[in-house]
Amino acid sequence: MAFGGWPAAAIEFYAGLEDDNSKAYWTSHKAVYEEKVLRPMMELLEELAPEFGEPKIFRPYRDIRFSTDKTPYKTHIGATIGGTAYVQLSADGLSAGTGRWRLDPAQIARYRAAVAADSSGHELEAIIAVIEKAGHEVHGHGTLKSAPRGYPPDHPRIGLLRHKGLTAWQHWEPAPWLQTASAAQRLQAFFRTGAAVSSWLSSNVGD
Repeated sequence: MAFGGWPAAAIEFYAGLEDDNSKAYWTSHKAVYEEKVLRPMMELLEELAPEFGEPKIFRPYRDIRFSTDKTPYKTHIGATIGGTAYVQLSADGLSAGTGRWRLDPAQIARYRAAVAADSSGHELEAIIAVIEKAGHEVHGHGTLKSAPRGYPPDHPRIGLLRHKGLTAWQHWEPAPWLQTASAAQRLQAFFRTGAAVSSWLSSNVGD
């Protein structure tokens, strides 16, 4: 079937799970999860995959082995698309991101060198400006409180240099359009705009 949006029951399911994150709630509402949450996500990803890449849906169960929070279930459904894009549905609404949440040490070194260089650094600034003009956000992750070693604190792109990851991000509050096929269209528009961040990172940092 073609993706037709998430019904109101999907949002209600996660609102209930936030209130009662128990096996009893999950078991009694599993059919709702499978039909109203998981199935639309699978249909959405099937629609997005030809343009944006292979999808992967994350398991609904939390890894509680090393966590003080022992609630067993995630209060959202999330999936990656093509390795650099992400989509998530929760009681708070729909969210999407593209880029790199976390870079390894070698990638961080290449990222900072590219940000510091005038040509590639200005290119990234221009990309961010276009994304923000479209109404989306650009977030840094693992951001240092001060300048990274080897870079002056007054560097014109010091804010970008302090990041250890970079993503374009968009969040939509629950609204009637979420129950329609236009949800896929909004995601497509965002991923197309945000793809420039992923492309810059691939070119300058590596896959």
